[in-house]
Amino acid sequence: MTASEIYLDHAASTMVRAEAQEAWLAATAAHYANPTGAHKAARDARRALDDARDLLAAQLGRPPAEVVFTSGGSEADNLAVRGTLAARGGVAVCSAGEHHAVLEPVEHANGLIVPLNAEGQVTPEALANTLQSAENVSIVSIIAVNNETGAINDLKALSAVVRDYAPNALLHTDAVQALCWVDLAEAINDVDMVSITGHKVGAPVGTGALFVRSEVELEAQILGGGQERGRRAGTPDVAGAAAFAAAVESTVAQRPGELTRLAKLRDRLVDGLVERLGGVVVPTLLGKGHDDGVAAGIAHICLAGVEAEALLFLLDVVGVRASAASSCSSGAQDPSHVLAAMGVPRELAQGSLRLSLGHNTTSTDIETAIDLIADAVVRLLSHGGG
Repeated sequence: MTASEIYLDHAASTMVRAEAQEAWLAATAAHYANPTGAHKAARDARRALDDARDLLAAQLGRPPAEVVFTSGGSEADNLAVRGTLAARGGVAVCSAGEHHAVLEPVEHANGLIVPLNAEGQVTPEALANTLQSAENVSIVSIIAVNNETGAINDLKALSAVVRDYAPNALLHTDAVQALCWVDLAEAINDVDMVSITGHKVGAPVGTGALFVRSEVELEAQILGGGQERGRRAGTPDVAGAAAFAAAVESTVAQRPGELTRLAKLRDRLVDGLVERLGGVVVPTLLGKGHDDGVAAGIAHICLAGVEAEALLFLLDVVGVRASAASSCSSGAQDPSHVLAAMGVPRELAQGSLRLSLGHNTTSTDIETAIDLIADAVVRLLSHGGG
């Protein structure tokens, strides 16, 4: 970050933590050999890779043998969904609030989609209704924390539904957005596969992992070698794995305090914008504190009468980095599929704004952001909203 930058897009990617950078530099200097080789340098690299695997697994309370290192969350999600379908056939099921890395593979395979409630969550009833209508379900994928709205799903309750209504199915969760906000070691006890990534928690981009129970039948999607117990070919990134494990360890250790700190800052951000803009601000999810079913560091709002694309341009000019949780296609802005699934009207969704906080967000950032965002919105409204 520069001195004039207020970074409120941590849900997209966050700054590399000092611990991760130190681990990466040390591993890069010490381990240049291919860890799949047989000579001493290769064996040393393999030990470093195994140490990273052990450390990462310990943070999630899973055996090290379950860790399959990947290039990030999207690869891990694709490996879980497509790898299961390739190995077992059957039908894939996911929620309407999934990241595209899960949603598109499921849709491509003509799978089934579970609707969301108005709070952006998957209810046990909705999941049960979908599973009751299906035959030969081989995998169910439910996101742990929605990357756009911050809505938290109750994985324990949902896993019980899967076991009751699709007992032969594997349960996967995209937990890419969850590590900062949820005790995954507690939440994933009955989950067969878990996707996580590094750049959401302060590790370098290009690091990630899929946790896979040893008995799970999964077909590799990257072929050409027997690495990662035959689940993912390619020379392992030892330095990336070391940095990833260090970042996750730091994130887990600091999480209790950060939940309280960042929830207060998030609440102040939303309250401040409401104070300045009144009814223009429509919080997508209402809640306070860090134990309300919404990720403590994600504030998702809609701004009535404002076009998000124009707002983001003005914010970028004054140094506020944020996102709209929507995509641009052929010059026309398409509202988020998540908001559509929640029943948010299209015209309101056009003004969506995701403001996400992270490990280096300060109270000064928040107070300055309130002023700059409010000023930009007032400017847009005075010109017809964008």
